[in-house]
Amino acid sequence: MEPSGDVVAVHPGIEGISYLLGRWRGQGEGGFPTINSFAYGEELHFSHHSSKPVIAYTQKTWKLASGEPMHAESGYWRPRPDGSIEVVIAQSTGLVEVLKGTHNAEEKVIKLQSAIVGNASKVKEITRDFQLIGGDLSYVVQMATNSTSLQPHLRALLKKQ
Repeated sequence: MEPSGDVVAVHPGIEGISYLLGRWRGQGEGGFPTINSFAYGEELHFSHHSSKPVIAYTQKTWKLASGEPMHAESGYWRPRPDGSIEVVIAQSTGLVEVLKGTHNAEEKVIKLQSAIVGNASKVKEITRDFQLIGGDLSYVVQMATNSTSLQPHLRALLKKQ
């Protein structure tokens, strides 16, 4: 049972990335050598149950002009006491990612590198770097395909709601 009031217990295993918890909204921009650049609205939601050392994650994006949905994904973030982190993400496109990396609680930086990109005919590698900057969550996603090396794909700046 969760405690009453505004204070929610946090499992000690996620304390180092507990700043992610909550809802984040903002705008981003995307592009790639094989597609036209685009802008989008985005919402991320990180939630947690105090009995497990894991954070549940959902993401959705939409076209800024029309509000039409663009992309969605969900998964789980598992920080480890040694500063490593494991993330699994399932995208609405059918692509799945298993990412491994590091988290630095002091600098509030998370760096992820794909260990597996599954059910993808073209995507071969993905990196995701997150950083808390002045209370805002910034990220950059890079991607490599059969025909391109690792290139910037997405970047956004999100504010906590």
